[in-house]
Amino acid sequence: MAGGARGTWDIFCQVIDNYGDLGVSWRLATQLAGRGHSVRLWVDDASALAWMAPGGCEGVSIHAFARADRDFVPGDVVIEAFGCSMPQAVVGAIAHANRMRAAGGGDGIPWINLEYLSAESWVARSHGLASPVHGGAEAGIRKWFFFPGFTEDTGGLLREPDLMAERAGFDRATWLARRGIAWHGEPIVTLFCYEPPHLEELLQALDRGPALLLVAAGRATAAVRAAQAGSHRTVFLPFVSQGEFDRVLWCGDCNFVRGEDSLVRALWAGAPFVWQPYPQEDAVLGAKLAALLDWLDAPESLRGFHRVWNGLESGNLAAGLALTPPEAWRDSVARARTRALAQDDLVSRLLRFVAKIR
Repeated sequence: MAGGARGTWDIFCQVIDNYGDLGVSWRLATQLAGRGHSVRLWVDDASALAWMAPGGCEGVSIHAFARADRDFVPGDVVIEAFGCSMPQAVVGAIAHANRMRAAGGGDGIPWINLEYLSAESWVARSHGLASPVHGGAEAGIRKWFFFPGFTEDTGGLLREPDLMAERAGFDRATWLARRGIAWHGEPIVTLFCYEPPHLEELLQALDRGPALLLVAAGRATAAVRAAQAGSHRTVFLPFVSQGEFDRVLWCGDCNFVRGEDSLVRALWAGAPFVWQPYPQEDAVLGAKLAALLDWLDAPESLRGFHRVWNGLESGNLAAGLALTPPEAWRDSVARARTRALAQDDLVSRLLRFVAKIR
């Protein structure tokens, strides 16, 4: 697979608890397929694809993770998504294939660990590094670390080639009407969250003015139902495909998102957003959050809102800001999106990286 030629990619993914790993892996697989590659997605629980990608994707086939240890023969590139601990037989198969290819004067098979997304400064230093295997039958092969990121010296962000053209032509009134959601021009807030400590304050703020709240299925719906009080209009959405989720965010005047895939989709949506990283120790969560806000060049009001929303400091959420976000919030996101759009997308960088390390 030299010089940008089409090839076969194996992507290994394990679903942890919130489908984010699978969501990123599926977006990567479909975008590779869109460029003419053949992709085998090995996943331990593919059930979420029934709603995430109901139509499947030409060029992408789904395989049971556990069956990869049965006479597995690697393709041209192997992706280990988010350190999912591939079966040892798979690692052995990569080593064997590399020895056979080397004996014949051919290229080796790149083994790439697609890492989690962060705006922290260490990401650029770690992106593209190799980790050699020192012992056993696999000695001599290397795993390469590929870090998504927000700057030119990282792996970039997933973005479909036609995404921004579709975003520019989107009509939210038509989209909402087709789904039977009444909208009268009031501010729209979307909510895709874990269980934020100040959720009730946000719901109370919604009661103080006309607003429409669109709540994603799953943990966000459960959290809102548990805290629900007041008279604001709430629409509980079903599980939707990835393309439909993008359009939910395109409807929002302010988008509350969680995890990594939805963070990137909120950035492409272009409206002010509030991010909830995956719950971790405060020091880890705080560092990830601060790094993103620094990259956004966020105003202090947006930084403070994030810190309170994520439980990193006490204080009044001032949740009414989310209904009509200040112009400074809008400007911050708009400038950040412009910077990100000026860079190559993740798949373009990944293809160049593979060609370089062969």
